[in-house]
Amino acid sequence: MLRRLLPKTTNFFDFFDSHIQLTIQGCEELLELARQGDDIEKRAARIKEIEHATDRITHECIEALHETFITPIERGDIHRLMKRLDDIIDAVDSAVMRLRLYDIHVLREEVLPAAETIVKATHEIAKALRLMRSPDNIEAIKEACVAIYGYENEADSVLRKALARLFKDEADPITVIKWKEIFEILELASDRCEDVANIIQGITIEAS
Repeated sequence: MLRRLLPKTTNFFDFFDSHIQLTIQGCEELLELARQGDDIEKRAARIKEIEHATDRITHECIEALHETFITPIERGDIHRLMKRLDDIIDAVDSAVMRLRLYDIHVLREEVLPAAETIVKATHEIAKALRLMRSPDNIEAIKEACVAIYGYENEADSVLRKALARLFKDEADPITVIKWKEIFEILELASDRCEDVANIIQGITIEAS
């Protein structure tokens, strides 16, 4: 009886960690697809499984947020952070789904460096989220966020050049439309990594 009367607490950092670890797996599937150029159907199915799993984690986290009396950081920050984390894997899933939808079997060369920067950014996000468990790690968190910003800039540069080359070299307008959309979705994945870093930075500033 006493336990039910006590305020409920939840370790939301566990939700963050579970989500980002799966997100990394999904991004690495994209990277391996870009490296190997192998079975898109198999990679797409695996990424979809991961996307469903991260959706479940997000749902559980939001439900726990509604039921928890004491939270380690502001409720709004928890909600925004989970939603933006979810957007990363959603974008990766969307990009690979477009490859299937458009029956693309040979990837353009810029997909590889774009995927590499997204994977690196998600690893830095995982590092920052682990560091957030302690208030003594503010400087290290800032360093991780700076690294994420750097990878986002790299991805932007890669994808801008990819679009420029696409418009210059590709004669088929349908192919241009398909790849323009895919590149823009990959850029969205990178942008969402930056958004996560911004939220983390905001949380650390409030806590300092």
